[in-house]
Amino acid sequence: MADKSEKQDMAWRAIGGLLGLITAWSAKKVIGFAWEKSTGKKPPADSESPDISLGEAIGYAVVMGVGMQVAQIVVARSARRRYDAWKSLKGAAKDVTG
Repeated sequence: MADKSEKQDMAWRAIGGLLGLITAWSAKKVIGFAWEKSTGKKPPADSESPDISLGEAIGYAVVMGVGMQVAQIVVARSARRRYDAWKSLKGAAKDVTG
């Protein structure tokens, strides 16, 4: 039978997975919008297309990769801090109520 810490770990995994999906979707939209505003062109949909220059394909890949990773790190760290704080508050309330 799963103990309490295993259940909390499963809860964190579920929350983390959901946040990962939301963060990836949001970051892709924001980076795509920023790319369009800064270059005046839509983000390349197919980096292997001969209509897209090699420099543009590589530039977009670098911007997207770095942007996605930074977004994932920031969201994961702040979510983990909030989850740990919520967990400790929940534990403290349980200690008080007995």
